[in-house]
Formats: sequence, structure tokens, C-alpha cells
Amino acid sequence: MKYLLFVALGGASGALSRHLLANWVHELWEGRLPLGTLLVNVLGSFAIGIVYVLVVEKAALHPDWRGVLIVGFLGAFTTFSTFSLETIGLLETGHPGQALAYMFGSAVLCVTMAGAAIALTRSLL
Repeated sequence: MKYLLFVALGGASGALSRHLLANWVHELWEGRLPLGTLLVNVLGSFAIGIVYVLVVEKAALHPDWRGVLIVGFLGAFTTFSTFSLETIGLLETGHPGQALAYMFGSAVLCVTMAGAAIALTRSLL
């Protein structure tokens, strides 16, 4: 039961953080490309690499932090469903090039950031 509470608290915090950060970026940049969601997903991918090494590989944090940070916070902070909806929106409004750039850029940046964070955190510990 304690684990589920940790996941729920992390999830609520992650969802709120995603909403606030993505909206803030969208307000600053009014282009068609959804940079707020892209930034959230890139940051979340980098963060999950760090947390993975700290919790799973190095056991530098208590195992309960996996539920709080990876499953809860980062699971709610990053959002594949919003990314998908925004991509469809770009396609439906006649911007297939931007949709393709957004899809490709998101995949490459997020995987690269997760890998970089894992390598960086391993090298520091």
C-alpha cells in the first residue's frame, strides 16, 4: 500500500509539473511545433537515465524512490499520448513536414538524452 501511495504522489507531482512547464513554453513560443511537450519529454528522458542508475544500478537511493520518481513522477511528467495527439494535429492542419520533424526529433532527442544521462551518471559514481 505504501508503494502505491508513493507512485500516486509522484504521479500527481509529475502531471502538475508537466502541465505547468509545457504551458509556460507554449506561451513563450507560439510556433506550430509543440516545443513544450518536446522539452518535457527530453528533460524526462534525461532524468530517467539519472534516476535509473541511482536507484536500480547503484542502489544509491532507497528502492521506494523507483516508484516515486520513475513510475510516478517521470511516468506522468513525460507524455507519449500528448506527443501523439500533437503530431496528429500537425498532420490534420496540413503540416506533414513539421509532424515528421517532431516525431523524428522527439525520438532521437529523448533516446539520446536517456543514454547520455545513464553514461554521465555512471561515470560520476
